[in-house]
Amino acid sequence: MKDVLVIGAARSGVAVSKLLNKKGYHVILTDMKEIIQKEELVQMGMEVYDNGHPDFLKEKEYAFIVKNPGIPYRAPLVKFFKEKGMPIYTEIEIGYRYAPNFHYGAITGTDGKTTITTLLYEMLSKKKEALVAGNIGTPLSEQVFEKGDMEYDVAIELSNFQLLGMETFKPVVSTVSNLAPDHLDYMDSLADYYSSKMKIYENCDENDAFIRNVDDPEIVKYATNIPCQIIDFSLKRTDVNLYKKGNYTYLDDMVLFDIRDLKIVGDFNCGNAMMAACMAYKLGVSLEDIQTVIKEFKGVEHRIEYVNTIDGVRFYNDTKATNTHSACAALSAFDKNVILLCGGKDKHIPFDDLKQFDEKVKHCFSFGQTKDHFKDVFTNQTSCETMQEAFEKAVLLAKEGDIVLLSPACSSFDQFKNYEVRGEIYKEIVNEYAKKRS
Repeated sequence: MKDVLVIGAARSGVAVSKLLNKKGYHVILTDMKEIIQKEELVQMGMEVYDNGHPDFLKEKEYAFIVKNPGIPYRAPLVKFFKEKGMPIYTEIEIGYRYAPNFHYGAITGTDGKTTITTLLYEMLSKKKEALVAGNIGTPLSEQVFEKGDMEYDVAIELSNFQLLGMETFKPVVSTVSNLAPDHLDYMDSLADYYSSKMKIYENCDENDAFIRNVDDPEIVKYATNIPCQIIDFSLKRTDVNLYKKGNYTYLDDMVLFDIRDLKIVGDFNCGNAMMAACMAYKLGVSLEDIQTVIKEFKGVEHRIEYVNTIDGVRFYNDTKATNTHSACAALSAFDKNVILLCGGKDKHIPFDDLKQFDEKVKHCFSFGQTKDHFKDVFTNQTSCETMQEAFEKAVLLAKEGDIVLLSPACSSFDQFKNYEVRGEIYKEIVNEYAKKRS
C-alpha cells in the first residue's frame, strides 16, 4: 500500500483523503489547524495530524502529495517537497483520474468565472442531471467518491491555484474568461499568474475546444500552442466565431440567444452568457434549453446582486469583486450616481483602473486595510474603518435615484472570514436599514 500525504484538511482535503483511501492508498492528512473530522478519518484507516505539521512527515516516502490549492508553494512543508521534485497535485487532478465518464466544461480567468460556471450548470441540467464543482459547488473528489462510476457532465470553475496542480486534467470545452492582475500575494509574478491560467487546455486534443477571448490582449498574448479547436470570442468584433450582432448572439451563423432575454446587467455579463451558451452547445445541450435558461437566469449571489430599494436608492452587493478588474466591470454596469463602498485586504495591486469611473462615482467610502489607497483614485472619497461605518456615511449622502454599490476591489481577509461572509453581513445591514426606514 503506497503512502500519500494530503496537506490541508478543508472540505476538499477531507474529500480527496476519503477518495484516495477508497482507492487503496494509505493516506496521511495534516493541517496547521484542528481537524474536526479527525476521529472519523482515523477510524477509516488514515493517519491524521492536526495543529501543526510534524517534522517526521518529511522523512517518509510518498507516491505523491496533494495540497489544498490555497496553500502557497512557498509554505515550508510544500516548498520542502517541491524542492525534492515530488509530484504535488490538487484534489481536482485526483478526482479527474478516478471519474473516466465525467465530461467537463472548464472555466478559469480573473472575473466572470462563477457566472459562466453557474449558467453552464443550469444549461447542462436541462439535458440531464449534471454536476458543478471546483471553486463553487461540492469538491470534485467528493462527487467522484459518491458517483465516480457514473456518467455526468460537469461545469467546473478553476482557480489558477487549482490549475497549478494539474497533470492530466482534460476538459471537453474550456475558456479563460479574461485576465487582470490578481493574486500577486500568492504568485511570484504577474506573468506566472497569467501563464498558469493557460494550463486549462494543455492536455486537450483536436476533439476538444477552447474559447479564446480575442478582446483581451493578455489572453491573445499568453494563449499560445493551443492543441485543440479554437473558438474565437468577441463583444466588439463580428469576424470571429462567437459574437453579437444587433439583438442576437451567434456561434458562427447560428443564433444562440436573444440579448433582450438577459436579466443580468452589464455588457460583460452578455459575454459571460455567450461563453456559457457556447460551452453548453458543445456539450450537447439543445438551443431550446440554452435559451430557456437565458430567460430564467437572475444572476449569481454576491455578483452585482440586487439587495433592496430604500427611499428610491438601490442597493447592490458585489462582494465577489475582489480585484479592480471585477470592480470596474460592476461600475460599468451603471450610468451614474454610484456611491461606492470598497476596500479590504491589500493584495499589492494598484487601483488606477478605477480612475476612469471618477465622474460616475458620486462618492467613495473606503474601509479596511486599504481605506486610504483610494484617496488619489476618486475626487470625492472618505476613509472609514469598517464596512458598517462606510454604509452609515453612504446612506446619509444618498438621494433618490442613487445607487449604493458594495464592490470592494479587494479580498475580505482583513476583517471577514471570506467574501461570502462580507456580502451576507452587507445584506443584513441593508435590510436592517430598510426596517428602520419603513
